[in-house]
Amino acid sequence: MAGEEEKRQGKGFTVQDRRRFSSDTGEAREGALDPSAADDQERKQTESSAKSDRHAEQEPLPEINFSTFVISLSTQALMHLGEIANPLSGNEERDVPLAKQMIDIVGMLQEKTRGNLTGGEAQLIEEILFDLRMKYVEAVKKK
Repeated sequence: MAGEEEKRQGKGFTVQDRRRFSSDTGEAREGALDPSAADDQERKQTESSAKSDRHAEQEPLPEINFSTFVISLSTQALMHLGEIANPLSGNEERDVPLAKQMIDIVGMLQEKTRGNLTGGEAQLIEEILFDLRMKYVEAVKKK
């Protein structure tokens, strides 16, 4: 009954016999693939289509190093302060407590990496923290 209903709606599935040997004679069937070869072929097709979908949608990501990591955290803080638009919604959204948490994370990174950064990295994190803290004070005053 359910099968008839599926046929009427045009939904269904196709059954394909992948057995290597005939159930009647036990001999190898013509055109039958080795099961491991069929699985490998199917897996390769799935992987290649998934990879091509990802590459078509995304541009290559920049190299991750300490500076780009700190900049990405500061960008998130600026987004939560309402300074830049959320890339997903396109709207400027404010979440001051979350912005404070992001600023505190950058401050914690500064403390934990003190003495281990290059001059440029240390200067970058210092300037970013100063700017973020000033913008945070302004956001709290507006609230």
